[in-house]
Amino acid sequence: MSTSSTGLSRRRFLVGAASIGAVPLLASCVGSGSDAGTPAGGATTLTLQSSIQDTGPKAALQEVVAAYTGQQTTLNSVATEQFRAQLSTYLSSSTPPDVLAWYAGSVANSYAQQGLLLDVSDLWGPGGACANFSPALRALSTSSDGKAIFVPTSYYWWSIFYKKSAFAQWGIEPPTTWDGFIALCDQLKARGIHPLTNGIGSTAWMTSGWFDYLNLRINGATYHRELLAGKHSFEDKQVADVLDQYRRLIPYFHPNQTSWDAQQAVTPMVNNEAAMYLVGAFCTQYFPKEQQDDLDFFSVPTINPGVPTAEEAPTDGFFAAAGSKNPQGAKDLLSYLASAKAQQTYIQKSGSSNMPTSPEVDTTTFSPLVQKGIALLNSTQEITQFFNRDSSDALQATADAALTKFLANPADIPAAQREWQAAAKQVFTS
Repeated sequence: MSTSSTGLSRRRFLVGAASIGAVPLLASCVGSGSDAGTPAGGATTLTLQSSIQDTGPKAALQEVVAAYTGQQTTLNSVATEQFRAQLSTYLSSSTPPDVLAWYAGSVANSYAQQGLLLDVSDLWGPGGACANFSPALRALSTSSDGKAIFVPTSYYWWSIFYKKSAFAQWGIEPPTTWDGFIALCDQLKARGIHPLTNGIGSTAWMTSGWFDYLNLRINGATYHRELLAGKHSFEDKQVADVLDQYRRLIPYFHPNQTSWDAQQAVTPMVNNEAAMYLVGAFCTQYFPKEQQDDLDFFSVPTINPGVPTAEEAPTDGFFAAAGSKNPQGAKDLLSYLASAKAQQTYIQKSGSSNMPTSPEVDTTTFSPLVQKGIALLNSTQEITQFFNRDSSDALQATADAALTKFLANPADIPAAQREWQAAAKQVFTS
């Protein structure tokens, strides 16, 4: 998808938004497909393939699917990295899963361009389950040839999370400038506290979180989107500037980050051995219940004041395989998953800090942390997704390899750039 269609400015992203209490960002998906989805011939059982593995969200999706009173549906749960690696195979199979849980944006469009996704434009038309989605949400769910190919059901924000009690114990406050952030990291390290944690072992994509934010803070969202669309080279000076700042952070990470996944990386924060974690709001479910109200966050501070502010707000949901043996049944299931009732159940049961896309979900009972997340996304000038969501799963694989290698040996930035660009070129020319 071109940057003109995926590059959502804050104005475009918030078109049609209501007040903060009504989930202003991704309003509004009105679920016309309620529990009573009607079986429509074809295969007698639908299959929903999901990569959701975190305990709370996985159980929540199971409960949502179990409550569906339309066509009998089987839920298959696959490990995320396996799911990502095999997604093209799933979709191109002669008997593909009918519906799959994945991400909105360019990553979905990359499969649509291969003719692998079902056209669900009727769900966005008058009376459809997504008829009242905002233009920004519609853009995220539309392929480059103008067809709707995705049904988004939740979103969340990324920021630097910390524990309020730990900061109070250490006598520190969230920094408001980049220099202040570096100084805070130096101060913590001198006191024997690991400033940063991360989990890049089996979840190597977590290396992209810092790359994305440093690129957004140094070069801005427009350059970031264009880079991920192949319009710039990973050998650019702009990328070198990003990696140079990334290299400054390496001494601050907990040395066990290569042994942990994204969930395990919260352990040193739980034990007050590490201070901060740049991660999506899904991390809240990883903390003990007695610590969840202690969590707070701050945005990655400005580095280049000349670029617009930007935040990452990944959007999750579902698409259907073009080869589904029961396309109408797949659409009925998508309509149900988009409904306010299904979203409310999923968010309440999952224990995560995801926010619903339906304006009919009551958000007034959401935690102060989530309300603060909504305000953060309301205040920024630009919204991006995440590395693979703004590019493709294939390009994400190049980032995983390049950044993991760079973090292990950051001495030769030009060499890291050359290798990354060579791998990226293969993706863009294949």
